[in-house]
Amino acid sequence: MGLIRVNAGEPFYTRGPRTEGWQSFTATPSTVGVWSDSAQHGSPPATLLVKALEEHDPRADARISRVVLEILGPIPVTECRVRTWVQRPGKRVELLGAELAAPDAHGNFRAVARAHAWRLETHDTAAVADPPGAVHEPLVRPEEGEPWDAATMLNPGYITAIEWSSVRRPSRSGAPGQTWGRPLVKVVDDEPLSPLQRLFAVVDSANGIGAKLDIRKWTYLNTDLTVHVHRLPEGEWIGLSAKTTTGPDGIGMCSCVIYDEKGPVGRSAQTLLVRPR
Repeated sequence: MGLIRVNAGEPFYTRGPRTEGWQSFTATPSTVGVWSDSAQHGSPPATLLVKALEEHDPRADARISRVVLEILGPIPVTECRVRTWVQRPGKRVELLGAELAAPDAHGNFRAVARAHAWRLETHDTAAVADPPGAVHEPLVRPEEGEPWDAATMLNPGYITAIEWSSVRRPSRSGAPGQTWGRPLVKVVDDEPLSPLQRLFAVVDSANGIGAKLDIRKWTYLNTDLTVHVHRLPEGEWIGLSAKTTTGPDGIGMCSCVIYDEKGPVGRSAQTLLVRPR
């Protein structure tokens, strides 16, 4: 089917000064979300926090295996600050923390998102590793999907900073929505993306990929994002096979299997606040 080429724009953030344990960043228009012109999409701040966690006293013998992100409120498209720390030290298992702060209406910085990540010591288990297709069948390859020009339906910003290739829309019968995405911009300035950052640049879109509700009539904001990664992704494309479920009282959830072109690499889950527009 081919792919739509979207013009690559600014990075999500530009780096500013570091003061009193906080690193300053300025959000660019590439972070603008689909619900409001003045608020960031969840993926850029999630990726920025993951980048900060990966860069906190990095270890060659360990990697992040799980991240829990709590979104504490709308994240404005403005200056923001990040700090990181070790919550629970350890040689084989350690828990890292990160916080994102942004100014309120009075210019006072307050926490708008927090993330915690387990960083585990690595070990060679290649001899007993499950083959990529052992649990879930692979997705149709990105070049075989249907190109999707997000700008025809949604606010330009984050959604046009990703190249999308749609495989399947979700159905009422329970079939998940399936889409590939690859970032067209960097996270910070011209700094390269790590495999985990590339994954997080796409994965917060799972609730939209799996949504059966019409985005023109409904909103389904996520309050959190939990991601487990059993294998770091390879290559540029990240695939999402997502199911969004709506309950009878305005609360929903999204579960997703995350892919690279070789097969599954992890899972994600989100809690949703579902409301009519």
